[in-house]
Amino acid sequence: MWVPGYWAWDPDFGDYYWVPGTWVLAPMPGYLWTPGYWAWNGTGFFFTAGYWGPVVGFYGGINYGFGYFGHGYEGGRWEHNQFYYNTAVNNVNFTNIHNTYNTVINNVTVNRVSYNGGPGGISARPTPQDVQARNERHLPPVATQTQHMDTARANPQLRASYNQGKPLIAATDKPNSFKSDNVVAAEIAGAPYHAPTPVHAKDLPPHPRPTAPSGGNAEQTQKYQQQQQELYAKHEKEHQQLMEQQEAEHQKATQPHAGQHQTQEMELRHQQQTQQMEAHHYQQQQLQMHQAPPQQSHSGQKPAK
Repeated sequence: MWVPGYWAWDPDFGDYYWVPGTWVLAPMPGYLWTPGYWAWNGTGFFFTAGYWGPVVGFYGGINYGFGYFGHGYEGGRWEHNQFYYNTAVNNVNFTNIHNTYNTVINNVTVNRVSYNGGPGGISARPTPQDVQARNERHLPPVATQTQHMDTARANPQLRASYNQGKPLIAATDKPNSFKSDNVVAAEIAGAPYHAPTPVHAKDLPPHPRPTAPSGGNAEQTQKYQQQQQELYAKHEKEHQQLMEQQEAEHQKATQPHAGQHQTQEMELRHQQQTQQMEAHHYQQQQLQMHQAPPQQSHSGQKPAK
């Protein structure tokens, strides 16, 4: 089965690295690969790992090509424990492979956006069928895929800071085969490369002050407003504490004995701390919003259900 390549994040180097696309043996007959994807969750981009299952689920609406055009899979199909390749979208060796068919796929939107949500991201959302596929029994990447990823991570040439978004190895004929004659290089970069910018607590915008809900029961409204103020104060305190902690570590890092590797580790840790704090605050705010008292109808009737 063809498994598309993707950019993974290496926290040890604070950089993205390219995991080349490759052909992988399915873990069992009837199983297909659902690619992983990057998506915005309100505070940052997070990666959802791919998996094996009886149907292809949601992969962010990303057009990976080769049959993965954003929804579902058009690259082949299983028939009685035999996989048939769609030669319209797959490059197969006809000398060795005869279980093929040819179905041309039309009306495919071609774009270079490779993330879901956020500014400029793809707006696709999972359908009920996608959610069901995600909840059905599925398997994680097989051992050869994990080894393939580890090999890519250890290759400095596959880091974005080195290849500027144009990896020398875009795809391989089999996992971990990074030096064979069948390695394919990327022709162009997907977009201009921008180095990841460290994010600190002091760089975050101020938290918006809570506003009182309009209408509703006066007692419930007052209680909810008090809860909002308490949560706001709690978030402000946590934000201030993290700023002071990071600033103290920055002061320590300016000392003569501080090494470059230690400084890089500190910057990465600060970025992770800041993102985790923002994600936690966002989740708490969303939870409290669901607990807001219902607005009272002007006619005195209950709101429609």
